[in-house]
Amino acid sequence: MQTSRRDFIRSASALAGTGLFSFAPLEILARQRKRVSANEKVQLGVIGCKGMGWSDLRSHLQLSDVECVALCDVDQSVLDQRAADVEKAQGKRPQLYKDYRKMLENKDIDAVIIGTPDHWHCLAMTDSLAAGKHVYCEKPLANSIEECNIMLAAAKRANKIVQIGQWQRSGSHYEKAIEYVRSGKLGNIRLVKVWAYQGWMEPVSVKPDGPVPAGVDYDMWLGPAKKRPFNPNRFHFNFRWFWDYAGGLMTDWGVHEIDIALYAMNAKAPKSVMASGGKLAYPDDASETPDTLQTVYEYEGFNMLWEHATGIDGGNYGLTEGIAFIGNNGTLVLHRGGWSLHPETQTKNGIKVYKIEDIPDQARNGEYLNDHTKNFVQAIKDNNPKILKCGIETGSVAAINAHMGNIAYKTGRKVYWDAAAGSFKNDAEANALIKAHYNNGWQLPKIS
Repeated sequence: MQTSRRDFIRSASALAGTGLFSFAPLEILARQRKRVSANEKVQLGVIGCKGMGWSDLRSHLQLSDVECVALCDVDQSVLDQRAADVEKAQGKRPQLYKDYRKMLENKDIDAVIIGTPDHWHCLAMTDSLAAGKHVYCEKPLANSIEECNIMLAAAKRANKIVQIGQWQRSGSHYEKAIEYVRSGKLGNIRLVKVWAYQGWMEPVSVKPDGPVPAGVDYDMWLGPAKKRPFNPNRFHFNFRWFWDYAGGLMTDWGVHEIDIALYAMNAKAPKSVMASGGKLAYPDDASETPDTLQTVYEYEGFNMLWEHATGIDGGNYGLTEGIAFIGNNGTLVLHRGGWSLHPETQTKNGIKVYKIEDIPDQARNGEYLNDHTKNFVQAIKDNNPKILKCGIETGSVAAINAHMGNIAYKTGRKVYWDAAAGSFKNDAEANALIKAHYNNGWQLPKIS
């Protein structure tokens, strides 16, 4: 049994652990799309068209009742490429914008996908909601706890459909695993381990500052972030590893896994957090965020351990990513490829027996990003936020907990959270790190 389980975990991890999505070629997508009347269509605009912004849009375009009418990106080369891609997929070219505020004036747009770097999420979402648009926003919700709270208030005031891109919430095998965790069969769950080991990540080579690439509105890309000379390391994908724009692997992968862990455990806010780590794998590379981190969260009745490491694939239980719910009767190990049960044993009459009935390993079933985007569109059509798999409140729990972990790391000590006050107890330094700091004339949104 152990050999087959190990093989299952390794093969599933290899296939699904990267989190990459499989899509049909655009030509096939175009042939699969059916004619839908204009009144039945949800018309999309996209802010930030590279990376996950494009993955989210491709997923939406698999629905015939969705049409992309507008694209916005600060990089003209990205705009041109995505405009051609969208035209190939749906047979109609979208309008193009370099400033999302101009795009939001387009009355034809029903909903907006936000695929920008994290430091833009708050402004893009609050402006989109103010313009009367529904929003699908990539995770993490925001780049600070303060922004998360502002976005929650904006969504409440706007009364629009807001889905956060934590697509694991739409996964059927996640749903079944959570049901098992909540059944009580594992016994008292005292520890939840959550991790992401990213062996594919190599050092970010140090590069000199240089000229802004042709066609890039760099001032707009910086937005509220600190004014800095252009450096290719901070642009596009690698923005994740710089504090000005994001929170490293903690907020990149962490929100996905922390979200499922806390949802299964019916927990939202920790009592305390402490973290230790640093740039231990690649101390001299260009990135700022820690490449190695262990964070311990204390909740009512259990602890959660988050850990990540770059350059290593050998994570817990042989998995590059996952969540382990460790109970007195057994451990349930959940990851993107499926889930497995590891029963504890006890000796009865001199014979070792399982404390709980073992079950076969459970495999992933389907492409969950597609399920997630379909859920968003259905919620818009039904005007029913209650059916959302990951509404803004859900997204805020994961993001705020992840930011708490980074704050504990930055302070270098254990921090204590006051859930009622929404701040850390007697800790001015930690509370200062809750705040967002806007630059270059941009103002933090104010929600009345």
